[in-house]
Amino acid sequence: MRNHFPFFRPSYGQKLAMLAAVPLILATAAISVLVTFQSRQLAEREIAALEIQLLDAKKAELRNYVTQARNGFYYIYGSASPNDQAAKQQVAQILAAMIYGDDGFFFVYDYDGNNIVSPRQTALIGKNLSGLTDSNGTPVVDELINIARQGAGWHTFLWPKPSTGEEAQMISYVVGFQSWRWALGTGVFIDDVLETVAAARADVEQRIQRTFYYIGGITIIALVVVFATGMVLNIRERRLADAKLKELTQRVLDAQEEERGRVARELHDGISQMLVGVRYALDIALRRIERSDFDKAATPLTKGVAHLTTAISEVRRISRDLRPGVLDDLGLGPALKALTEDFATRTGIETEFHTVVFRNRLEQESKIALYRIAQEALTNIERHADASRVEINLRGHKKGVTMSIRDNGVGLPTDNRRSRSGIGLRNIQERVEQLDGTFKLLSSSGARSGTEIIVRLPLSSLLPPGQDWLPETDDKIA
Repeated sequence: MRNHFPFFRPSYGQKLAMLAAVPLILATAAISVLVTFQSRQLAEREIAALEIQLLDAKKAELRNYVTQARNGFYYIYGSASPNDQAAKQQVAQILAAMIYGDDGFFFVYDYDGNNIVSPRQTALIGKNLSGLTDSNGTPVVDELINIARQGAGWHTFLWPKPSTGEEAQMISYVVGFQSWRWALGTGVFIDDVLETVAAARADVEQRIQRTFYYIGGITIIALVVVFATGMVLNIRERRLADAKLKELTQRVLDAQEEERGRVARELHDGISQMLVGVRYALDIALRRIERSDFDKAATPLTKGVAHLTTAISEVRRISRDLRPGVLDDLGLGPALKALTEDFATRTGIETEFHTVVFRNRLEQESKIALYRIAQEALTNIERHADASRVEINLRGHKKGVTMSIRDNGVGLPTDNRRSRSGIGLRNIQERVEQLDGTFKLLSSSGARSGTEIIVRLPLSSLLPPGQDWLPETDDKIA
C-alpha cells in the first residue's frame, strides 16, 4: 500500500496511542451527540411548557377583561330589544372608552363584518372587513364572527400594533351577543412571549455550545494524556528492547565463542592428536622403507590408516553436529533417527525414536529448529540427567507438529525449573518463540522421575500443499 504521507512514519508506540485515541474520539463524539440531543429535547419541553404557561396567563387575563367589560354594560344589554339602537350606541361608547395599557382595546363587529368599535384604529369604524386576512393569509374578521356565533373562543392572528404600527402576533378572546348579532372581544399582543421563548432558546444554544467546549477541552486533555503516556511507554519499551537486544547480542556472541571453543577442543584433543599419530606412523614407515625393511614398515602403516580412519569419522561427526547433511537430503525424521543412534552409541544410554509418517511439509527453519532442540536436549541429558533411557516422539497433526523428549533421569532442581536459567533451556525456548510455538517443561526432582520437554509448532510452520520440500508423491518422515 502506497504511503501518501512519506514524512509521517509512526512508531509502534505511536500507533498504539492512535489506536487508543480513535475509540476515545468516537466515544466523545457519541457522548456529544447524545448530550446535545437530550439537552435540546429537555430544553424544548421546558420552553414549550413556559410558552404554554405564558399564553395561559395571557388568555386568563383576556377572559377577565371581557368579563369585566360585559359586567359593565350588561344591565343595558339585558333590558334592550334586538333593534334598540340607543342601547347599542350607549354600549359602543362604553366599550370605546375601555382602553388599557399601550395597545389594549376592545373591538366589536356585527355578524355581517361591519366594524362598530375600534378605539385604537378609528379609521376602521363603519367599514365592512369581511374577508380580511393577515399577511400570512389567516382569516381575521370572518373567523372572529364564526367563533362568536358559537358562543366564545380564542383566535390568533397578525395585526398592526397600535404603538408601533408594525404587524405583531395577537391572541384574541371573543364572545357573541346573539340578540344584537355582535362579536365582542379584546386581544393582547404576544410578541413579548415570543421574545421570551426566543431568548430561552438562545440561552439553551449557548449552554449546549459551552457543553461542547467543555467536552472538547476534556477530550483534548485526554488525548494529550494518551499520547504522552504512549510516548513514555514507547521510550520505556525502546529502552527495554535495546537492553534485551544487547543482552541477546552478547548471548549470541557467547554461544558463538562457546561453539568455536568446543570445535577447537575437539579438533585439538581428537583430530589433531590422531593426525599427529598418523604422521609419526608414516615417519616410522618411511624410515623403515628407506632401510629396505619392508616387513616392519607394514605395522606403522596399518596403525596410521586406523588413526586416519578414526580422524575421518571425527571430522564427519563434527560436520554433522555443525550442519547434518541428512537433514537437507532426507528430512527431519532420518536426521533425528541418526542423531539418536549416534547418541546411544556414544553415551551407552538406551534411546528410542518414534515418528508418524506424514508429508514432508515442514518449513526448513522449523526442521532446523526441531533438530537443534533435540540436539540441545540430548546434550543436557548427557551432561546433567544421569538417565538410562531416552524416548523421542515426533508427530504431525491438524494443529501443527509436536515433538516430545523424555528421559528417566534425576530431573531438574526446583529453582532451575522455575527460572529456566540454563542457557540450553533458554536457547530452546527462544527457538520455539521465534516460530510462534509453545514450549513446556515437565520435571520433578528426586526419585528418578525424569524430565519431559514438549515442543509444539503451529500450522504456520507447515508449507501449503504444492510447496513441499520433497515431491508430494514421496511419503517421507518429516
